[in-house]
Amino acid sequence: MLLEDYRNERLKKLEEIKARGIDPYPAKSFRNTKISDIIDHFDEKAGQEVIVAGRIVAIRSFGKLVFLKIRDYFGEVQIFMKAVDEQPEGLFGAKDVRLLDTGDFIEAKGIVDKSQTGEISVFANFVRLLTKSLRPLPEQFTNKEERYRRRYVDMNVNREVRDRLVRRSKFWQATRDFMNAHGFIEVNVPVLEHTTGGADATPFVTHINAYDEDLYLRISHELPLKRLLGGGFEKVYDIGPRFRNEGVDDEHLPEHIAFESYAAYDNYEDGIKLYEEMIKYVAKETWGTLKFHVSGFDIDLEGEWPRVKYSDLLKEKYNVDVFNPDRAQLLQILKDNGVEVKEGVSTSRLIDDVWKLIRKTSAGPYWLVEEPLALSPLAKVSPENPLVTERFHPIIAGTEMGNGYSELNDPLDQLNRFKEQQAARDAGDDEAQMLDQDFVEMLEYGMPPACGWGNSERNFWLLEGVPGREAVPFPTMKEKE
Repeated sequence: MLLEDYRNERLKKLEEIKARGIDPYPAKSFRNTKISDIIDHFDEKAGQEVIVAGRIVAIRSFGKLVFLKIRDYFGEVQIFMKAVDEQPEGLFGAKDVRLLDTGDFIEAKGIVDKSQTGEISVFANFVRLLTKSLRPLPEQFTNKEERYRRRYVDMNVNREVRDRLVRRSKFWQATRDFMNAHGFIEVNVPVLEHTTGGADATPFVTHINAYDEDLYLRISHELPLKRLLGGGFEKVYDIGPRFRNEGVDDEHLPEHIAFESYAAYDNYEDGIKLYEEMIKYVAKETWGTLKFHVSGFDIDLEGEWPRVKYSDLLKEKYNVDVFNPDRAQLLQILKDNGVEVKEGVSTSRLIDDVWKLIRKTSAGPYWLVEEPLALSPLAKVSPENPLVTERFHPIIAGTEMGNGYSELNDPLDQLNRFKEQQAARDAGDDEAQMLDQDFVEMLEYGMPPACGWGNSERNFWLLEGVPGREAVPFPTMKEKE
């Protein structure tokens, strides 16, 4: 049968149900027991009357006997029904089970016991309809695009998808628990900004009718959170969506959840210790292990992670001098490795693209440190080497699993770096940062020394071992009727 035929058949059943005066979509359920309570504590529940509810996943009828299997969030259980002469008004018994279909939500009031085959069951001769389903769930659902577009079907058919989203929730809850335990306060900062910054990314543009002005969707939480430090907070963080108008691939989604935190009076040495501990804690709480096999790499997060200098890596791998870069050499390296380069891209961006070639082959974990000044417009300069910054990235399985640094709080230095970024932007680099005059003004009032850190849910995707669209509930797709 075609889907349309199934749907028409169910519509006829819906009309018959309504003709009986039964509401097929009542507002109230009287469920008092989760299915897992029955399965996990059968000895306690046996002989007791319970009310369970869930979606029908199987129907078997043998004359006067009907077996329904229902599923709620917590598990599955069998409903045993036996035909009887008298049927309460508004309920469904074995005689009219034909009006029910897989996918319907029902409620059953009955006694917990085991069937003759030993299966834990609820013996209820009648059930109550909670939701009439008009479309049958498929037995298999494998087409990737259809799975992403109809995620609600995907979660029902492919249970591992729902389980993955539960782990995603644990991932962020563990992050919150760790930060709260270390004295940080969660503060939600704006999504709409007049000037966006804090990262190298192309923003989305929107419009506010009340002011008749264009605004940007934030690409980072950074600058508002650091304004909080200027306002007297000492340890703050935010977890929420950010938006980057860039390509979609296994590691990038235009909308995704990110985490950023800032601690006054800490520097990058403090940050490396804290966030290495955090990554390990979150991994343990989410997956129960520190050992992973992802992206072709065997990863062990145990032990203290080594530190590797940015300049040493590029010199060793490609003989690139990041402090005296040869633009022609960089372009040739990228060309040889099949990397397409846009017109007008800055030399700093070319250096970063060459670094990414190295990163993709790095198992880690290790800390990438001492990134060049030109690549870090918001980080403090190292007192030992004015050409590098106090910036740190954890490199794990070919990915940067975060970004942190000793925050720049010199307003004049910050203004000059913003001007350099704005000049690159004016020259055609859409990902260069904007000049944020208000942020500079905040720094002129004074912001304490601080360490900042950020990571996105890409960390979850990586350790889960799936591409980004597999690990979010409703990935952004091109519109389709």
